[in-house]
Amino acid sequence: MPTLLLRGKPIGTINGVLFDKDGTLSNSENHLLSLAKIRISETSRILKGKGAKINEISKIKDLLSKAYGLSDEGLDPNGTIAIASRENNLISTATVLCLFGETWPNALEISKQVFHLVDDINQGTQKRVERKLLPGVTEILKSFRNANITCAVISNDNIAGIQDFLLKNNLKEFLQHFWSSDHQPTKPNPAAVIELCKNINLHPSECALIGDADSDLLMARQSGIGITLGFTGGWSKKPNLTKHQYLLNSWNELSIL
Repeated sequence: MPTLLLRGKPIGTINGVLFDKDGTLSNSENHLLSLAKIRISETSRILKGKGAKINEISKIKDLLSKAYGLSDEGLDPNGTIAIASRENNLISTATVLCLFGETWPNALEISKQVFHLVDDINQGTQKRVERKLLPGVTEILKSFRNANITCAVISNDNIAGIQDFLLKNNLKEFLQHFWSSDHQPTKPNPAAVIELCKNINLHPSECALIGDADSDLLMARQSGIGITLGFTGGWSKKPNLTKHQYLLNSWNELSIL
């Protein structure tokens, strides 16, 4: 099997690599910041229409910002909007609304309404912020392809989002397999890794997984992945990672022998 090198030193042999997408392959911070702000704005607008008081709306906006991981410094790479699935973010939004007196059914309905409205806004006005590749991604994918290493994406984005990302960044020739939030089970369930590895006809022990969140790295280790690499180069504020075997700061630190 090909040998994976980190900063020129061998760390193991692999036949496959599983990549997280947002914050690992792509610079998604601006996209996620935009998404969070529009959701907060639409939530405020709906609550105002229902007669919520200005001071309550202000507090809700503040709590949603904290729940999503927004701050004056930018986006928290360990926050829900950066890591969690759409469903998890929807639950977080509904939970905040419950804290201000909404029943769970009403909170959930408002949250679903907000998320669908934001989907329509992004689609209708084409405000979707591009998620550009991080420096060195194309080069490392080419080197893996040349070494006959199978590469795949495992993400909490849906099928349409992953396909759009691969198409716009000309990655379909390198990443022909993926596991999304539309597949079951979803990450961070270790079974998601196992099922994706079945799809690419490899055992998890033959693969490396590279991600920017401890939830991904712990999932990888629990699934029996051979090499677990934490990636810190996709955010303005580096994620605080503890579940990795090795830490990767930029793509030019990785090579294949």
